[in-house]
Amino acid sequence: MSMDNEGNPIAVGDFEQKMKNCYSDLDKVLKHYKSSFDEVVVENIFTTNIPKFLEFAGYRTKIYKTHFPTRSWLGVKELALPEFLIEIELEAHVEQ
Repeated sequence: MSMDNEGNPIAVGDFEQKMKNCYSDLDKVLKHYKSSFDEVVVENIFTTNIPKFLEFAGYRTKIYKTHFPTRSWLGVKELALPEFLIEIELEAHVEQ
């Protein structure tokens, strides 16, 4: 989700920026585990606005350069806070 280090929502009302923030935070998590989006095998997106997500879904081509993972895109009534418009969950296969 798109939030600052204290857990406060950021980019309120800006769907595209919220999505970019999610991917940026996920990139940090992947790097922490010495991984990258190249190793992501499942991507689940939960959003309160599927049409808005589809408007910006092309951004994913900047994230997934070698392949697209198996995915589910789910429209939901609400997320944890009203300011959250999108949540992205990943699974990565990391070789040890």
